[in-house]
Amino acid sequence: MTIDIKHFKEKLERELESLEKELSEVARRNPDNPTDWEAIPSERDSSQADDNTVADSIDDYEDNNAIVNQLEPKYRDVKDALGKIEKGTYGLCEVCQKEIELDRLEANPAARTCKDHMK
Repeated sequence: MTIDIKHFKEKLERELESLEKELSEVARRNPDNPTDWEAIPSERDSSQADDNTVADSIDDYEDNNAIVNQLEPKYRDVKDALGKIEKGTYGLCEVCQKEIELDRLEANPAARTCKDHMK
């Protein structure tokens, strides 16, 4: 089986761009660790706010944090997959080193394992 690296690289780059856009709406890169994203607080002015506004601001931050916790692992997987393309190891199962099935890569271009070793 031959993997069309160009095809998957383009898919991964589009997915990375989309994830970065989504993450940048609710988070910022950690200045101390640029590979890490941290949720940003709400832009509500709580300096003169009542308790409800402060509570809403905390809720917004918690919502943003939940979104970051969902998107960040996907972001890292896509970055790792692009790194594997550069190293020439893309499409190999991290457990058994066999090629990952094409239909699995089409469904998830950042897949780390073959179907036999899916979690």
